Amino acid sequence: MGSYSTNHGDHKLVFRQLFEKESSTYTYLLADASHPQNPALLIDPVDKTADRDLALVKELGLKLIYAINTHVHADHVTGSGLIKTKFPGVKSIISKASNAKADLFVEPGDKIYFGDIFLEVRATPGHTLGCVTYVTGDESNQLQPRMAFTGDALLIRGCGRTDFQGGSSDKLYDSQIFTLPKDTLVYPAHDYKGFTVSTVGEEMLYNPRLSKDKETFENIMQNLHLSYPKMMDVAVPANMVCGLQETKSE
Repeated sequence: MGSYSTNHGDHKLVFRQLFEKESSTYTYLLADASHPQNPALLIDPVDKTADRDLALVKELGLKLIYAINTHVHADHVTGSGLIKTKFPGVKSIISKASNAKADLFVEPGDKIYFGDIFLEVRATPGHTLGCVTYVTGDESNQLQPRMAFTGDALLIRGCGRTDFQGGSSDKLYDSQIFTLPKDTLVYPAHDYKGFTVSTVGEEMLYNPRLSKDKETFENIMQNLHLSYPKMMDVAVPANMVCGLQETKSE
């Protein structure tokens, strides 16, 4: 579990990188510990590890306010709905472009505040039509270096597939991630080789797909010949309704 508590200007960030081994998914816990209420959020929670994550929230004395997703996942069921049943005050968030259900919908340029810290929403479609990246703010009183939670759009030395869920290699290549400062920390939704973090600068240089020119990238993506995701027929329908059958009455 990657973790730290650190001071950035007026802010003390609590950060935990959590792992779900079956789908190799990273869930991120962030909190503003300099705020009296210790407000926190979870990025890309997984249903199978929701109890672990909530136990950690309680143990650290945090107040969870949001469970947010970078996109409609195809390889696991989101923990957002389950978390809401156990912590009724928590609001789920997903992009409006995803067409999924949630309490709050975000669009590019929106800011998600937890205490005095915020995440900026950036559209990064291509893996799916509704993919977004959540980036810490660029103001002088925000966290530095910036942190980008890229979902499946940008992985460490890789990227998400683009052959389903409205995917587009063209759109993924043109996403806004590489316009961020080179020292921006990249935290993906998955890793299959044991890596935990990269930077925008590293990926611009060493990513074997996205460091290529656009034509080469599109050719790579068109010739991956990946198998059908084993969880897709379960995960996608569930994640369209916040991951829970709790929405069955809606």
